[in-house]
Amino acid sequence: MVTGFLGCLGALKEQKCLLMTFFVILLFLVMIEVTLILVLSLYHEELDKKAKDDLREGMNDYRINEGLKNSWDNMQKIFKCCGVSNHTDWHNKTANGKQLPDSCCRDNVGECHHWEEPCYEKAKDWLLANITSVLGFGVCIGIVQILALLFSMLMYCQILRAEKYMD
Repeated sequence: MVTGFLGCLGALKEQKCLLMTFFVILLFLVMIEVTLILVLSLYHEELDKKAKDDLREGMNDYRINEGLKNSWDNMQKIFKCCGVSNHTDWHNKTANGKQLPDSCCRDNVGECHHWEEPCYEKAKDWLLANITSVLGFGVCIGIVQILALLFSMLMYCQILRAEKYMD
């Protein structure tokens, strides 16, 4: 928001300093985004493993963190899954010595018949099924950023030319 404000103010007041500041900040943000995309594409397997490990580690707080408990319960109910990789991820992590949280069970009557599917894979499949929308949005944002870079530099050069003409 601050960056956009700098660009608008620089354009309205025809201030070279504000336009160049806008350009540099936006260029820096675009470079960070490109770097992030490259890192995600090159190290996706390592990031995948790290995400699974972090989710398993976070399961340790299931008993004491109400927000985390609600998140896990909602995810397992929505995706009809249990655990990160399988139901054994929950062993010794729930209250009252129970092996699995109620959200892992297909029905809440009698013995727990847990979901077989792993939550990590179900969530990943859902994300990949909707990747077109995510990528479309990202491409649109990228186009707007590149156009903003182009227009700010064009306006900067126009102001320079006008100043030279005035002198």
